[in-house]
Amino acid sequence: VQLQASGGGLAQPGGSLRLSCAASGFTGDNYVIGWFRQAPRKERESVSCIVVRDGNVDYADSVAGRFTISVDNAKSTVSLQMSRLKPEDTAVYYCASGYAYFFEKYGGHCPPSHSFDDWGQGTQVTVSS
Repeated sequence: VQLQASGGGLAQPGGSLRLSCAASGFTGDNYVIGWFRQAPRKERESVSCIVVRDGNVDYADSVAGRFTISVDNAKSTVSLQMSRLKPEDTAVYYCASGYAYFFEKYGGHCPPSHSFDDWGQGTQVTVSS
């Protein structure tokens, strides 16, 4: 499995960015794709995730209502539309893949990072005026 994250950049507070995670090498669609982020001097945190097979999603409280995750199966791409960005959204964002089982195991919430097997390289998101 290979994951390629893209779309990061600089945005002003209140602005928008769209991240993409291009995935390849999957067998079937029984996977969960997650977005994580890590800010300087902070631990990596879950942002959002989506189960590819059924479209179930989950969001961190800090981004719910502002970020939207979606999957384009034809293009094997998972996108994260980020709106109403805040300076505290500044971080390196990573996409990762794991088995959909873990989404169910954690009660329909994004699994912790150790449940994800494959990771893409990070893409920097900076929110600043």
